[in-house]
Amino acid sequence: MKHILTALLLWTATNASAFNVDNYKNLEPLTLDVPEMKAELGSLSNESYNKSELDLNAPEPKMDFAFFKSRTNPNTKAYKFMDDMTFAGVPLFIAGIIAKSEKNAFKQQDKHSLVTKFKTGIDDYTQFFGPAAVVGLKLAGVEGRSDWPRLLASAGMGYGIMALFVNTIKHTAKEMRPDGSTANSWPSGHTATAFVGATLLHKEYGLTRSPWYSVAGYGVATATGVMRVLNNRHWISDVLSGAGLGMLSGELGYAICDLLFKGKGLLRNDNIGEASVITHPSFFSISMGIGLGSRDLDFSMKEFGWSDDMNLKFQASTAVSAEGAYFFNPYIGVGGRLRVKSTPIKGWNKITDLAWEDVSDLYDAMSQFDEEDLQSIETEINDVDFIIESDHLTEFAVDLGAYFNFPLSDRFALGSKLLIGRSIMQELSLNAKLAGQEYKKEDEPLKPTGNNFDMEWDYFTVSGNNTMKFGTGISLTYAYKKNFSWKVFLDYDVSRKTYTINYDYGGLVYGLFPSYFTNMTAEQYKENYTASKSIKKTMHSFVLGASFAINF
Repeated sequence: MKHILTALLLWTATNASAFNVDNYKNLEPLTLDVPEMKAELGSLSNESYNKSELDLNAPEPKMDFAFFKSRTNPNTKAYKFMDDMTFAGVPLFIAGIIAKSEKNAFKQQDKHSLVTKFKTGIDDYTQFFGPAAVVGLKLAGVEGRSDWPRLLASAGMGYGIMALFVNTIKHTAKEMRPDGSTANSWPSGHTATAFVGATLLHKEYGLTRSPWYSVAGYGVATATGVMRVLNNRHWISDVLSGAGLGMLSGELGYAICDLLFKGKGLLRNDNIGEASVITHPSFFSISMGIGLGSRDLDFSMKEFGWSDDMNLKFQASTAVSAEGAYFFNPYIGVGGRLRVKSTPIKGWNKITDLAWEDVSDLYDAMSQFDEEDLQSIETEINDVDFIIESDHLTEFAVDLGAYFNFPLSDRFALGSKLLIGRSIMQELSLNAKLAGQEYKKEDEPLKPTGNNFDMEWDYFTVSGNNTMKFGTGISLTYAYKKNFSWKVFLDYDVSRKTYTINYDYGGLVYGLFPSYFTNMTAEQYKENYTASKSIKKTMHSFVLGASFAINF
């Protein structure tokens, strides 16, 4: 009982204030201390903020026409001379020199012409895609690396260096174009111009804003080079060297202006960040290279009464690819590749010589005619022309598979892949063209019918079937900026194909003497005036080249 009373008294004393309703009158008022605030002007560097958050509240771009007004944004870092050089154009230029031997493979002759089916003038415009994109973005108010004076100086310097390089080499080397038009083929001026523009877009917006600007620029520049080859205006060696000179000239133009302008006229710095092939192995790339490997097809033609077999040899290929892979970790990923490889035939002269042997045989077959009739017919036969409409055996290939990355350091890595895909071939063809008067032999002398003819047909074609293919390869990657890297690679592909040649010389007789074919069936014509031969061959292909890649 004593203990209970003691506990009760203690509890009452402790909580007495809780029963005093006037107790709140003695409480101190709640106060809030507000720190003194001072307005100051601050700035943010390109590397110190989260652009995805800040750009949400950024003002709309304003059109910029201040061509001669210099301005510099605060906290932009000056570039050192040669600080931004990659020299990625050097191996491309050297690859062009290595591939120059192919130019001696085609000799234009009087009795055949090269009129390929692929004809486009788009490459005359795509060579200016880079500067057009830069100027358009600049006028729209999208800030790039430089203000107008510095941009124009860098572009002018790059194009000036390129023009000096290209024209000096052109007029010194005096290489004949594949179409035989002029002796200024190597290097390709269109391709060099396109790659200077691509480097301009890469420097101004690819490095400072989004790598996809760079992909667009170098992608269009690569397409320009390919079109120059397909248009029969340049050899692959011209295009490779032109691309190398264009990239090197563009980088030198910026390096010289970095020395002259220092920090003046800079609006944005590169998004350098951490360049690492360990944390960013996933990539999308555009590449160009030289295709080597199996380069001959031997067709046995003795069953058709030929004294010699038909041996076709091919030159180095032009290979252009778009490739990408997603990596689950720094070592393993999945991806795919789209590649176009165009392989020109070596020595059309052998085929056209064969065609003119057919004309000579036709003369011999007409030896029964008198001299006056024969001269008349020969005059008509001499109007024949052999037109090369497709001088490339072109392969379109789509591949999928596993990709592997082996980091050597933060910036260097070895790569490999195992691919399976589909190969689709497009034929090459030599067409014959014949025009004149029809003749018929009723009695002596041989007389023209009075009917004119103008005909063209597939005289000689080479085609390959569509098949599965397997591939692998090795590459060396150098990550020189955040999201950007250069690769040198050697790819290997193998496929087993059926190649077919079709040879139709009957048109030489049919045009002049259609009456001889009146009662002839298609099978009889095929047996007497055509030859077709197919062979199976395992084709091994190596592609040596370089890639421009963005990493993500």
